Amino acid sequence: MAFADRITFRLASYSHKLEMKNIMQPESDTSHTSGMRIKIITGSLLVVAAILYLVISSTQANAQYFLTVDEVLSRGDSFKGKSIRISGVVLGKTIRYDPQTELLTFSIAHISGDNQEVEKAGGLAAVLHAAANDPARQTIKIVYKGIRPDLLKDESQAILSGVLNSDGSFNASEILLKCPTRYDKSIPGQTGGG
Repeated sequence: MAFADRITFRLASYSHKLEMKNIMQPESDTSHTSGMRIKIITGSLLVVAAILYLVISSTQANAQYFLTVDEVLSRGDSFKGKSIRISGVVLGKTIRYDPQTELLTFSIAHISGDNQEVEKAGGLAAVLHAAANDPARQTIKIVYKGIRPDLLKDESQAILSGVLNSDGSFNASEILLKCPTRYDKSIPGQTGGG
């Protein structure tokens, strides 16, 4: 066999070995690669599912809406002893505060929780004023232990978190107050007055 023939034979033999190796190896590589792909996809799906769960659960925990005075009074027994949020207008004549004991009591009257209804009635300021001056509105007595908030005054909207007592009063643990007349001039149209 000539030198050139031996080189050609060896190259052909070597390339045949490479082809055989490539034919054999891709099967193990593809099974290994597809196994890795499945693991990566499964892991990614688990991470996405965990993130979605955390977002949804924290949103539901923080997305606590409030009840109106009428809703609480009509279904009062089902709310007694439970943590709820209620909203109403502060009746200024009922505000009592003892700075020594930091005991604050006041009453709130019913206002609608429907934004469209509030807008039809002339905005939040008009609704709060009408509710505070309507003696026929249902009310709930609020009891709060803490420093009196600066915005607590007649016709303020109060959103309160706490527990409804068996006597119908409400022990507030948190008081959020909105006074639309304070923002009336700075943000025209917010309360229907601008």
